[in-house]
Amino acid sequence: MTAFHVMAGANHTFTRPAIRKIGVADLIDALKLGLDDFSEKPSHYVFLCLMYPIAGIALAIWSSGENLLPLLFPLMSGFALLGPLAAIGLYEISRRREKGQDTSWHHAFEVRFSPALPSIIAVGLMLFGFFIVWLVVAQTIYTAYFGDSVPATLSSFVSNVVTTPQGMSMMFWGNLVGFVFALVVLATTVVTFPLLLDRDVGAVAAIDASIRATLINPVPVAIWGLIVAGLLVVGTIPIFAGLAVVMPILGHATWHLYRKLVAPAVESQFRP
Repeated sequence: MTAFHVMAGANHTFTRPAIRKIGVADLIDALKLGLDDFSEKPSHYVFLCLMYPIAGIALAIWSSGENLLPLLFPLMSGFALLGPLAAIGLYEISRRREKGQDTSWHHAFEVRFSPALPSIIAVGLMLFGFFIVWLVVAQTIYTAYFGDSVPATLSSFVSNVVTTPQGMSMMFWGNLVGFVFALVVLATTVVTFPLLLDRDVGAVAAIDASIRATLINPVPVAIWGLIVAGLLVVGTIPIFAGLAVVMPILGHATWHLYRKLVAPAVESQFRP
């Protein structure tokens, strides 16, 4: 029954939460609300999210030290594909604040007690699958243009990429394919994890709701994706430290975006 519960939710039925249509103003409001959540106890949230910049630095050092420079950018950009999962503790903090409950940072780890944990794990594994496939595809693109040769230093790698026709072509196709991966992840997870945390509807129903939210609101969701990507880039300066602030704000804002996109459970009962 556990597998069925993952697919269909707590009541063993496929529920389709109602999706609202939103505008750009709602995105701005979600960011403001996310900043407000972060401002309540920023030291706690920064502590919680230090794992993200530390992981980013570790990836950079690991890839440089092991002659895996061609995978440095795919690792850094692909790691962002796991962002919706990494921010799940922040959704819990925003959910608790919304209910007027204690928002101490340790409550972020109470996600492990969620009845939807099997579904959350299932979607998380899906994201890890996207991440691994992205790395394989990125390596394949690099090999198609540069073969099996590995640059000796970071400077020589950058020079090969930005000053040669092969490097320019590799960047074009790599960024294009990376955009497709990011688009798929955005469409399938924009509300998936907050919905599962709020309502145990099952992994399939949550992904379905996320896809419908994207199709009903293509422009706002696309703009949201650009906002997230832009802030993550800014957050990597300097040496990923900015992510300790950017990540919690985006995490909290994503919870409020979910509230705007998905109608409450009572309202959803009366809409297809």
